[in-house]
Amino acid sequence: MKKSRSPRSAKSPEVPARDPYRLETVARACHLLKAFSDGDALSLKEVVARTGLNKSIAFRLLRTLENSGLIRGVGGHQYQSNVRLLGSRRYRIGFGAQAEDNPFAVTVTESVRHAAAQEDIDLIILNNSYSANTAVKNARRFIAEGIDLAIEFQVHERAAPLISSLFQEARIPLVAVDIPHPGATFYGVDNYRVGLSAGRFLAHWAKQHWGAAVDEVLMLELEIAGFLPHLRLLGAEEGMRQILPGLGQSCVVHLDTRGDFCQALELTRKHLHRVSKRRTLLAGVNDGSLLGSLSAFEETGRADHCAAVGLGADVSMRTELRRPGSRLIGAIAFFPEQYGNDLIRLALDILRRKPVPPAIHVRHQLVTPINIDCFYPNERLQAGQGKSTPL
Repeated sequence: MKKSRSPRSAKSPEVPARDPYRLETVARACHLLKAFSDGDALSLKEVVARTGLNKSIAFRLLRTLENSGLIRGVGGHQYQSNVRLLGSRRYRIGFGAQAEDNPFAVTVTESVRHAAAQEDIDLIILNNSYSANTAVKNARRFIAEGIDLAIEFQVHERAAPLISSLFQEARIPLVAVDIPHPGATFYGVDNYRVGLSAGRFLAHWAKQHWGAAVDEVLMLELEIAGFLPHLRLLGAEEGMRQILPGLGQSCVVHLDTRGDFCQALELTRKHLHRVSKRRTLLAGVNDGSLLGSLSAFEETGRADHCAAVGLGADVSMRTELRRPGSRLIGAIAFFPEQYGNDLIRLALDILRRKPVPPAIHVRHQLVTPINIDCFYPNERLQAGQGKSTPL
């Protein structure tokens, strides 16, 4: 009697034969490296969770790959891969640069360019040229280029809502530098705090050198940038009043210099022609305005009657700070050469859908002629006063 064929005896799909040339340890190492395909920083626990490898084996592989330079250790007992897999996603980021004739802005642009190259990011840079119309046109160009994320460094508060809406409609995340844009992640200066530090330092100097006898305070404004940068000057005035409570309200004079060296020079020059010699403290919204105003005091022979603290400490301001006899007694440094690393790291976190805070403030530090070389020890002295403009 013929036996019926059991369903179990039906021909099963063939299991691939084991590759005799396969090295299991190398295969596990490759499997582990693929866990870092997004460029994340992973802990040992996260590597085990992603790969399913035994904890001991994963740890030994991580150490071996680290010693071989394929993985690097980062803070907090985490690891990042130095390997970029072929075919992995390469991001395109648009950077709307503020200008090409401003030492601070140029330093920021170069730092972004360098950081993007380090991460193998396709970076598109367009110059906003301090123009609201140009910034809007550049936003539209970025969208047409199919970027994954935009970083805007533009000074016009009135252009910010339109720029934001363009990117929102295109579903492109936005990072705004120094000037807030609706719905964007903010990266920039804690304006009130830096102004407060500048004002206090100026007032202490006046108390020590002039016996607190201050006749006038010149506030050099940048009205087009809106309220947030103006907080720098509000903070500076508050800082002065904390140390010099007798400072009269009428002695504070505001000049809208547009953050520009030449405009500040001309407006301060006209102001000095209208008033007699006074002991004057200077606070400007940025480096360019302050350097322009200082130049006016020098050319009218009133340099000894003023003292100033800068905000930003770009290369032109650092040159002035080192100049013997300068009435620039200090500056609050924002370290623009570090912006790039922060901005690109922030951009990658957003693109990888990691949680990020709505606002990130840059590091700031008071620098003076005494400590400037501690922060910039290898910097060559720059000749002349470079022109500087908004923010």
